[in-house]
Amino acid sequence: MHVFGIAGYKNAGKTTLVVELVQELTARGLRVATVKHAHHEFDIDHPGKDSYLHREAGATEVIVASARRWAHIKELADTPEPSLDELLRHFGDVDLVLVEGYKHGDHPKLEIRRSGVDTPLLAGTSGSIRAVVCDVPLDGLPVPVLDRADLPAIADFILAECGVG
Repeated sequence: MHVFGIAGYKNAGKTTLVVELVQELTARGLRVATVKHAHHEFDIDHPGKDSYLHREAGATEVIVASARRWAHIKELADTPEPSLDELLRHFGDVDLVLVEGYKHGDHPKLEIRRSGVDTPLLAGTSGSIRAVVCDVPLDGLPVPVLDRADLPAIADFILAECGVG
């Protein structure tokens, strides 16, 4: 299993790029999984649903299963957030895991930047940034700059970095 990240600051376009990459890479025949890091509280089940009621009653883990998919919900309470490595161990047989977020992790990643948004540059401060993806040309960076509009080239770069294909 190969792991490659998409990192950047809020509103840089991480989710849009991950979705487009999943579409591009699965169209090429790869089995792709994703991990999305959230800095905020989130919930995948909702008030009134059976699984929600199970958790509200005190269940620390709930599995919801059907003929089409299953989900495992685990309440962390006061335990620490699991590491990316720990989460990756839950995946089955996939070719590539795209990781959205975890910008300070040591896995290889692209930094995505959007023109007009003034945020600190990650490239150069982290050896795990392999290239920057941006919608305008950038000069003087210590890593390659990939054109945000050229999705096939971005996918090719990731696959070459992972040694896939």
